[in-house]
Amino acid sequence: MSTVTVTLDEIETTSKAALLKHGAADSPAAQVAHAIRVAESKGNLICGLYYLESYCIQLKSGRVNGTVDPIVTQPKSGVVKVDAGFGFAQAAFAKGLPVALDAVKEAGTVSLAICHSHTCTSLGYFTEAIASAGVIGIGFTNASAVVSPPNGNKAVLGTNPMAMAIPGRDGSIAFQFDQSTSAVALGKITMAKAAGDSIPLGWAVDENGHPTTDPEAALRGSLMSSGGYKGFGFGLMVEVLAAAVTGSVASTDVKGLKLANGSPHNLGQYYLLIDPSAISGDIFHDRITALAAAVASQEGARLPGTQWVEPSKVTIESSIWELTQSLA
Repeated sequence: MSTVTVTLDEIETTSKAALLKHGAADSPAAQVAHAIRVAESKGNLICGLYYLESYCIQLKSGRVNGTVDPIVTQPKSGVVKVDAGFGFAQAAFAKGLPVALDAVKEAGTVSLAICHSHTCTSLGYFTEAIASAGVIGIGFTNASAVVSPPNGNKAVLGTNPMAMAIPGRDGSIAFQFDQSTSAVALGKITMAKAAGDSIPLGWAVDENGHPTTDPEAALRGSLMSSGGYKGFGFGLMVEVLAAAVTGSVASTDVKGLKLANGSPHNLGQYYLLIDPSAISGDIFHDRITALAAAVASQEGARLPGTQWVEPSKVTIESSIWELTQSLA
């Protein structure tokens, strides 16, 4: 496999050019391109350039509206609602976040609901943006149904990730995590099948609901929740917040996210913004500092999302970069 080293600036500029070429307006293109840049900088390849071709194809087919202006309303003092209009989640979030941050100063806790959007890809990208403003950010979204309930054999939930980012005392991010509620990503099973490898027990069940180590049987069946019924409970919580509260699509009705044609994704994301100083003042940061020290005192241990420094360049597959350039 050949690789090429590319600057993050090049990735962002070229991604934006590709989105503009395929019909996105300037602001949505800029928001999505920046999210791609961040994903690539963190090695989150599936949410980076890997997704750009799909964005461009679906801009042309109409599965995503690249020119819509999201509508922000505030139905209650502690609730900010953004109708994405089947456009990009990044653009909808960017328009709703300043309103939510103003509201949280007054209310202390605010819900930010992104309704009827395209896939947001990396959920942690958004909770990090909230924490960068000095506020705790918790986020939820759903996806195509691939997870069956314990003792079941039919998928009813998506991988249904949740993310949380904690602000640091100095304007940094103290720590953050972004994780699915399924035992594993579906892509890992696809990769195991392609490589001719088996998968561990606990990842998936076959079409009859029996645990399996055969990736082909797993792909005919469904994924299991992380931690069994406990993880399924978290997946249900995510489904309620992301689909029911936002009035967006349920996991069982999500069509293939990368299909060229079809109905818009119509996904929802739900974020909870919490001003920690409203209750405990500076004690909040004292507690977070002590927690970080307790973890760091153990050799090899660290809080999730820490000790990361943004690089100026990344190494990617030559074929991915060539495709990116051709799209632009």
